[in-house]
Amino acid sequence: MDSLRGIESFIKAVQAGSIAGGARAMGISPGAASQNIARLEQKLGARLLTRTTRSLSLTESGQLYFERVQELMSELELASQAVGAIHDELRGRLVIASSRSFARHVVAPILPGFNHKYPNVTVELIATDRSVDHITESIDVSIRSKPALELGLVARRLAVVPSVFCASPDYLERSGYPTEPEHLLNHDCLVFRLPMHGRFSDWEFRRDGEIFNAKVNARIISDDIDSLTAMAVAGGGITRLAEFIAEPLIKSGQLVELFRSTRKSRVYAEVEPIEFFLCVSDRFQYTPKAKALFEYLQSHLPEKWGGR
Repeated sequence: MDSLRGIESFIKAVQAGSIAGGARAMGISPGAASQNIARLEQKLGARLLTRTTRSLSLTESGQLYFERVQELMSELELASQAVGAIHDELRGRLVIASSRSFARHVVAPILPGFNHKYPNVTVELIATDRSVDHITESIDVSIRSKPALELGLVARRLAVVPSVFCASPDYLERSGYPTEPEHLLNHDCLVFRLPMHGRFSDWEFRRDGEIFNAKVNARIISDDIDSLTAMAVAGGGITRLAEFIAEPLIKSGQLVELFRSTRKSRVYAEVEPIEFFLCVSDRFQYTPKAKALFEYLQSHLPEKWGGR
């Protein structure tokens, strides 16, 4: 058991880039993690890590050992969780990083039910639109829109959410109703900038089977969807929102949905939806806990989003 604890401490330290970071991922003190690694090195009769005050690097022996034991430990963890899952006894920590708006409006209302179903799982929800690193930040799963996907992640599509272009009634009375995507260039547009890479979120439409991005007049830019929503309600212009944000405001009359009438036009363009994915760093991290979260979220999402 001491050897396994030492191996886990060693792997987590390498993945996190420091013994302290690895210790945080395991929920133990840096001193305990350091002692675990020292005992492992003593048993192996070889130094695995070169430690300095500012960096951590693998020795030649450490690199060879890490390559051999990393997948073995992942398989052991999966086996342990699978046995627990048979008895509905998932346990431990589950860290979820989700895009801010999806976390606030969709995930947060669902999580208490998940927590009730799996009382031995401690859930941490990180709501952020920045780029997160699964390994160094000890994140188990992340929920991202399609533009936020990164190479190397294993992604499972969670939901396809209708996208809504909308504006306040007073703005539309003042500036007129756009009926085609090409009209957006003549309107005040409230645009979302993706924090992870700084690009604007695309305003996508589909026409004759082809997807295209509408050209827009970006009058106000923000990296926070809820701020853009408030600006739209206040008459600032037209913005693009996910249905779960826009729908209540449309029902209350604070916002008006656009482009529904384009079906009657000879240049009809359909608004493209927003796809959300549940991501893990590699296939070994799609653990029974991650799978349980994915299935629970899907079963509680609206059926029209592809959740069931």
